[in-house]
Amino acid sequence: MKSITTYILVICSLLASVACGGAVHAVAEPQLRVGAERVEEYVEALRGERVAVLANHTSMVGERHLVDMLCEEGIDLRGIFAPEHGFRGGADAGEHVASSVDEKTGVPIWSLYDGNTHRPSDAIMRQFDVLVVDMQDVGLRFYTYYISMLRMMDACADYGVDVIVLDRPNPNGMYVAGPILDMKYKSGVGALPIPVVHGLTMGEIALMAIGEGWVKECTLQIVKCEGYTHQTRYDLPIAPSPNLPSQHAIYLYPSTCLFEGTICSLGRGTDMPFEVYGHPDYRGSEFSFTPRSRAGAKNPPLKDMKCWGVDVRGVDDEQIIQRGFNLEYVIDAYNKVGQGEKFFNRMFELLVGVDYVREMIMAGKSAEEIESMWQAEIEEYSELRRRYLLYAE
Repeated sequence: MKSITTYILVICSLLASVACGGAVHAVAEPQLRVGAERVEEYVEALRGERVAVLANHTSMVGERHLVDMLCEEGIDLRGIFAPEHGFRGGADAGEHVASSVDEKTGVPIWSLYDGNTHRPSDAIMRQFDVLVVDMQDVGLRFYTYYISMLRMMDACADYGVDVIVLDRPNPNGMYVAGPILDMKYKSGVGALPIPVVHGLTMGEIALMAIGEGWVKECTLQIVKCEGYTHQTRYDLPIAPSPNLPSQHAIYLYPSTCLFEGTICSLGRGTDMPFEVYGHPDYRGSEFSFTPRSRAGAKNPPLKDMKCWGVDVRGVDDEQIIQRGFNLEYVIDAYNKVGQGEKFFNRMFELLVGVDYVREMIMAGKSAEEIESMWQAEIEEYSELRRRYLLYAE
């Protein structure tokens, strides 16, 4: 299997040719194709190999699921690793999901969220030679699909298993923002010293993690997206997890997810998760909502309690993107709920990644004052990021 380094060198060579005066011809932009749809780039390499996939409900190849397509192609598929929310994508955040068998194909499903271990057993790792990774990420440090990929890359390095990442666009890949994770807060919702909004695809994260020594080096191939740049507005065809049902929620997610680290509700248990926030004690609002138990949010925070707060469904997508990672929502709720330090819990530091944000909010600092704290490190990170980009900025 060819090393990804080979492909990068070819790309760099072509770019250098253009920079030195090579002819540039106007061409129509190619139609966007995700890595999984570029079947010709990886299926033949899988023939004769024992294969496993790290996949979920978003792993579609056109109208077919990746697992179905590989089985129809006669690939020796030994197992399916399932990330957070399970293989079918319906489990709650962090919910334990038992291992099982895919009813359609009979392929074993090995859960990475069974409550026992996030790393497969030796017996399982010896059952396959190639791991194919295909999941739709949303570009946030605390979104866990990339963490499952990194853990599997480490395991594959130990067992000499090759890794193929079928890349997909990052719907929040057009900017980087937020503090770099202080590694004393490394957790299941933050694994690398990267900002909240990291601006990388899954393939680029894999490259960076190996290049910076954050994971063990494995044989890695990335099947790139076609027709994608980091400024492409990519509307996800399938909700990546139960509580991100819309593109608007995905754009708000970097900012409103911080409410997971507070006493407030961010709309889990409603039709508008991550698009509202509130609390029974929020003052001065005429907007209210009541979280209820439902699929994907069986026991939401403040369940069955009427919450007053703010509806941000009307904020324009481009306005959200231009503003980026926005602390104003949390600061507003902190001031309007009036609980002081009780407003926060330990999850807040795990999500935001540093300790000074809580301290500065409690000291009455503005969002702009707090955000200025990480601008220098964002500039350094942006230079690091450029080394691993597979797509134009």
